[in-house]
Amino acid sequence: TMKSYSPTIVRLERIQNERWYKQYKVHEDDFHKRLNKDTVGTLYHGCPEVSAKAIIKDGFNRSFAGVNGTAYGNGVYFATDANYSHSYAHVNSAGERCMFIVKVLIGTSIQGNSSMKVCPVGYDSTTNG
Repeated sequence: TMKSYSPTIVRLERIQNERWYKQYKVHEDDFHKRLNKDTVGTLYHGCPEVSAKAIIKDGFNRSFAGVNGTAYGNGVYFATDANYSHSYAHVNSAGERCMFIVKVLIGTSIQGNSSMKVCPVGYDSTTNG
């Protein structure tokens, strides 16, 4: 039998860089005008603590694409299921994991593949299908 696993949330912090948030809002307005619908998703990103610290300092950075593979193209990967992202959140010395809950502008998606460097014209993001 498999034991059920119920993680405990130790701490939640809101991290919001004013400059990046303003850029996000401009893009969100553009997406809404262009697509005439809301395409914002609440998604999860699990990572080791050292990566979490870098994300907090510098934001999500596409130049690190490929650290855990590029199955759906180069970029930063997010999941709709926190359990999936949990596997990328390696345990630190205190026995804790780091995970981000983020608002993501999804826009128009296309199924990605490992050869994609950028989204094709007319698409904003890739997905696993």
